[in-house]
Amino acid sequence: MAADEPAQNTAEEPEAPPPLDPEILERRRHAMQHVRMLGDPILKTKARAVERFDDELRDEVARMAILMNDALGIGLAAPQVGILHRVLVYRVEQDSPTIALVNPEIEWSSRDEEISEEGCLSLPLIHVDIERPVAVLVRARDEHGDEIVIEATGLEARVIQHEIDHLDGILILDRTSREQRKAAMRALREAEQAAANAA
Repeated sequence: MAADEPAQNTAEEPEAPPPLDPEILERRRHAMQHVRMLGDPILKTKARAVERFDDELRDEVARMAILMNDALGIGLAAPQVGILHRVLVYRVEQDSPTIALVNPEIEWSSRDEEISEEGCLSLPLIHVDIERPVAVLVRARDEHGDEIVIEATGLEARVIQHEIDHLDGILILDRTSREQRKAAMRALREAEQAAANAA
């Protein structure tokens, strides 16, 4: 899941967010080269459960965490980097450790739902309103095979649900209205055309 844009000042003339450091931008560009984009069939494929909790899995989780952080994301699922494993990583707060969830299952969702804008590293430039439960109870294993249970609310719950969708081959465009989907695709085509003309 893509991080939100920095909040802007609500005064009469909103201040633009400060430009990112060139080194950070270069790391993000490099990381994004490893992220599968809209149109790649793996993003529409259901991932397989992990059965072996070994060094290879732990290396996969570590690599995903680095890519997520370098891409300035707050969540990343294994299919987004071309691996059909039921593995996701996320970090909602910048100072928090990255959490890995292996074979996650949502055991409970709140009846209360909330609509909020979501972006996705696999669909750059696209932001759509998605309605999701505001709280979830998730059971999973960590990269060492130990069972973990997470009671998540707010942004954490949204990020986990977004990434579990990736494990099921579901994209944010699948969860929004037809009108929003058409508008998002039109904006994406216009951005791609502008980039092609600038090249």
